[in-house]
Parts: sequence; structure tokens; C-alpha cells
Amino acid sequence: MAKYILKRLFQIILTLWIYLTIVFLLLYLQPGDITSFFINNRTPPEVREQIKAQFGLNKPIWEQYTNVMTNFVTLNLGVSFKEYPRPVWDIVTERMPRTALLFVTAAIISFCFGFILGRLIGWRRGAALEYVSTVSGVFLWTVFTPWFALLMIWLFAFNFQWFPLKGFIDQNLWPGVQQVADVSCDLTGGTNCANFVFNHILLTALVVTLILGAAFIISRFFAEQRTRWLINGSALAITVIGVFNYWSNSIGDVKVGGIFATRPLSMMDLAGDILYHMILPIITLTLISFAGTMLLTRNTMLESLREDYIMAARAKGLPDKAVRDRHAARNALLPVATYFVIGLALSVDGSIFIEKIFTWKGMGWTLLSSATDQDYPVIIGALVFTGIFALFAHLAADVLYALLDPRIRYD
Repeated sequence: MAKYILKRLFQIILTLWIYLTIVFLLLYLQPGDITSFFINNRTPPEVREQIKAQFGLNKPIWEQYTNVMTNFVTLNLGVSFKEYPRPVWDIVTERMPRTALLFVTAAIISFCFGFILGRLIGWRRGAALEYVSTVSGVFLWTVFTPWFALLMIWLFAFNFQWFPLKGFIDQNLWPGVQQVADVSCDLTGGTNCANFVFNHILLTALVVTLILGAAFIISRFFAEQRTRWLINGSALAITVIGVFNYWSNSIGDVKVGGIFATRPLSMMDLAGDILYHMILPIITLTLISFAGTMLLTRNTMLESLREDYIMAARAKGLPDKAVRDRHAARNALLPVATYFVIGLALSVDGSIFIEKIFTWKGMGWTLLSSATDQDYPVIIGALVFTGIFALFAHLAADVLYALLDPRIRYD
């Protein structure tokens, strides 16, 4: 396995170099550049040259290509043209966690429910539940994503007014926040404070996932159902108490003031506002991703049920639940797990429609706005991260195959 991983890492490096070269050439060959936003017909020629020299666009193509490659190797992604002189790395590290939390949450929820329902309808083929679920799944899987997102906004945000129409935070709430813990808010609607609170939400979600995941794995070593429920329930109770104490006492206080201050706020109020804005995008993403997982699980379950080992398991007199879960569903999990892992990586740039419609300023929104403004360093930085995630996701899927199926060996 180690030899195979080293070989794949070499292939990843080579593929990443080719990918980065193609991205650079495509951006270089397209007409226009960022200077068109600052130059008009009355701009003197010397001023035009100064602006191009400031952005490094007056250099030969080979020198620009060398600079891009050098910056990538040294982990220096350059400076944004549009937000000059802000480094691209700062933009990526600010926007990437927003996309990660949104899409990973939706992916995990859709994977769990999609696999459970797909396993059930694949096992009970011909039942009314299968027809209803299959038709609904085909509709959700083939639906035009922007139209469906707008429909969700019109129905639940505009008509019912259950959720906010758009945005990452409430613009009427955050301008009154002057300081969160030891972070001083700026004059752009509390962006610094919002990023601080969001990063703590991301950290909390990571810790909770690790604790509950570890408890679930430990519980699988016990055969008695009551013991499993006790372990998972205890972990959940400890997690809830720990999260409440952490957000109530450990992070810090919120200071409000000025003409925009409406009421006293706590850290949980600010976190709740961000989470409130996440609900509708997550529901939309979950419905779309859920359909794909459910249909793939159903198809793989139907293929597994035709295998000889299923007939042998039934001939031994095993209960239907054991045949379904330990034999059919376990083999059906292989392609579904691959779909899940690779889908997480591709969600970085596949989030363009959702983030733009919901005005969620993540990597998808950043990639689209940078392409519109011809901000080449940010485009290259965003696409490089997408390529890296996609390549390593394929490697993780291959390793996961070997862990799930003992018959697969790479040595």
C-alpha cells in the first residue's frame, strides 16, 4: 500500500503541473484583462503602461508563467488584482471554510439519509415506497439547480418568511457589534467579527464530528444494542453540554454600541445568526445530493442482490436484516463511498450556482466574481485548490476501497 501511495503522489504532482499549465494558458489566451476596469479611451498611454506594470501584465508570457509556477511552489499565490494588495492566500483561507462547512454538512446529511433510503428501496423492490422515492429522486437529481434554488427561496424565504432571503449574516444586526472577544470589528458590517465567530463554529463542528464519530466506531465493537445506545447517547449528551458551556463562557463577550446597536448580544446570538443563514442553502443542497446518493445506492443494492453470496447467505438461514446490512449493503457501499469522497472535492467549484443565488461568499462565489472581473491570481488560486482536492479525493477513494473490501489489494 505504501508503494502504491508514493506512486500515486508522483502522478498527482505531474497531473497538477499539467493542470496548472492549462489553467494559465486558458486565462492568458482569453481577451482583455483586469486593467480594462481602470482604463478608458481618455487614459494616457503612459498611465496604461503603469497600470499594466503594477499588475505584472506587461511581462512576456513565459515570465508570467514562471512567476505563477514559482509562487505555487513557494505557497505564495500572489496578490489579488481586484482587492489589491490583499494576498490571494488570505482570500482563499477566508472563503474556503465557508464553502467547506456548507457543503460538507449537506453532503454528510444527504449521504446518511440517501444510503439508508436507497438500501431500503433496493431491498424492497416493487413496493410503493420504491416508485415514489425513485420518481422523486430522478426529479431532484435532474432538476436545474439555479431554478430549484430560486424556487426554495421564493417558497420558504419570500412567501413563508421562515428563512432569510440571502447573505452570510444579518446586515441589520452585525453593524452594531463593536468587539467580539479580543477582535475589534471593522467598518464593513462586522466582517472581522463574523469571520471570528464563523471560525469557532467550524472548530466546534469539527470537534463534535470527531467525538460522535469516535463514539460510533467504539459502539460497533459491542454486539448488544443497549450498550451501543448507551455509548452514543452518553457521547451526545457530553457533546451538547460541552458546546453550550464553550459558547456561553469560554470564547468571550460581545460588545455592542453606536447608532446601529439594537439590543445586547451574546456569542450564541451571533453564532445563531450565521447558522440561521445556513439552513436554507443546506436544505437545498441536501435534497439535490440526497437524490444522487439514494439512486446510486438503490442500483448497487440491486446488483449485489443478484450475486451468489446473497443466495448462499439466505440458504444458511441468516435473518433478512443480516443479509441486507452485512452482505448486500456493505458491498453496495463501495461506489457510494467513492461518489461521496469525490463529490466533496468537486463541491469547491461546483458551489458556484448555490453560493451566487444565496449570496453566500464562499469559494464558488469568489471564483465566479473573479472570473467576471478577470482577477487572474484569485482564479488560479481557487482552481488550484479545486485540482488538489480532486486529485487527493481520488487517492482517498482508492485507499477507502481497500479498507472497505478486503479483496482489493494494491501491492
